[in-house]
Amino acid sequence: MTSASQETKVPTVTLNNGVRIPQLGFGVFQVPPEETQRIVEDALEAGYRHIDTAAAYRNEAGVGAAIAASGIPREEIFLTTKLRNGEQGNAKEAFSNSAQALGVDYVDLYLIHWPVPSQGLFVEAWKQLEMLYADGQARAIGVSNFLTEHLDMLLAASDVVPAVNQIEIHPTFQQKELSAKSRSLGIAVEAYSPLGQGADLTAAAVESVAGKYGASPAQVLLGWHLAQGTIAIPKSADSTRMRENLEAVRLTLTPTEMEGITALESGGRVGADPALASHSQM
Repeated sequence: MTSASQETKVPTVTLNNGVRIPQLGFGVFQVPPEETQRIVEDALEAGYRHIDTAAAYRNEAGVGAAIAASGIPREEIFLTTKLRNGEQGNAKEAFSNSAQALGVDYVDLYLIHWPVPSQGLFVEAWKQLEMLYADGQARAIGVSNFLTEHLDMLLAASDVVPAVNQIEIHPTFQQKELSAKSRSLGIAVEAYSPLGQGADLTAAAVESVAGKYGASPAQVLLGWHLAQGTIAIPKSADSTRMRENLEAVRLTLTPTEMEGITALESGGRVGADPALASHSQM
């Protein structure tokens, strides 16, 4: 690990149960299983201590192998995985399979990956997550891709408020109302596709700020997320870019710069719509 990464202190967000999560993490969506161990080892070497995977990504084993090979104490790594959509009716067994693939006896955060309202099972799944949480198998539990109506339905029938709602957020698709709703309930907001899968990097407002600070456009976008208290999980297979992204924690944008990036909102979702998609393949 380089001295630069050792000096990069990633801020944390305190979840509603007191668990602290590094605000900048590393995602492995669409990372091929055969490449996952190498890429996650690179991320850990770069200084990341928050890794986000999912059963549906089919790369949990590679994540676990990287953690084991790193020599970093397990308690120093914040590990998230997610319940596959087709297993919402049997979440406890699904969790056991994920833990086995990861080679761990607990995860730091376990999420329902998608609500899949057509199945009508996410409340039942949440009840099982509550048991995993009560047993200490998950230090925190939460949801992903849950819209306001899904949150309302869940909270009406549950005892534990989700710690996190992981949703698509980037400057051209900000989901402001959903983020505000989540936060008002004490649910931390976590952004996936925080760079718009690359689409937001070339916006003039972003490139202008990047030029001013000698920063990369990705650092500017991540700085925008961090300034709002949002947890962000960028992905890169390139170790140099991994380190660059991590350095975003050093960047402080002015209110005017923040406003210029916020003004990029266009409703441009790059992922699936949780209200419509069945995601049977997940």
